[in-house]
Amino acid sequence: MLVPEPLPEVFRERFAGLEEQCPAARAGDVYAGCFGCGQAHPSGLRVRCFKVEGGVVSPILIDRRYEGPPGAAHGGIVAAYLDEVLAGAVVRATGRLAVTGELTVRYVRPVPLATPLAGRAQLVADRERYADVEGRIEDLATAAVLATARGRFVFMRG
Repeated sequence: MLVPEPLPEVFRERFAGLEEQCPAARAGDVYAGCFGCGQAHPSGLRVRCFKVEGGVVSPILIDRRYEGPPGAAHGGIVAAYLDEVLAGAVVRATGRLAVTGELTVRYVRPVPLATPLAGRAQLVADRERYADVEGRIEDLATAAVLATARGRFVFMRG
């Protein structure tokens, strides 16, 4: 089993008591090598989702290597974090794996680097072949919304 690294200290109190959606994976698991959520990816984001009423919450601390505009995260990295958090909400609500079919991101404010953030997402609609979800990234301390997203995730057959 791959054991996730402990959460950075800044998140530990806030996330204490929350159940992690997928606390550990085996090296051969389908998503172990995923850039966004895979714990086995050598340079991935390693997004982790925790269960909350109505959806998921994710601790986010964007490394400075993902800088876009001076002092802010690159928009593609922001979208990647949102994509993963939305996918986590699909799994939380339906228990089914899904892949991104559509993703729309709205950048509200520059997303700061090396600053504690929270990703939040919830299911909007569960259809037979896909699910619609929405979410956001917010400043952990102030809850100011920095970016929002809507997505349609297509269920994997299996």
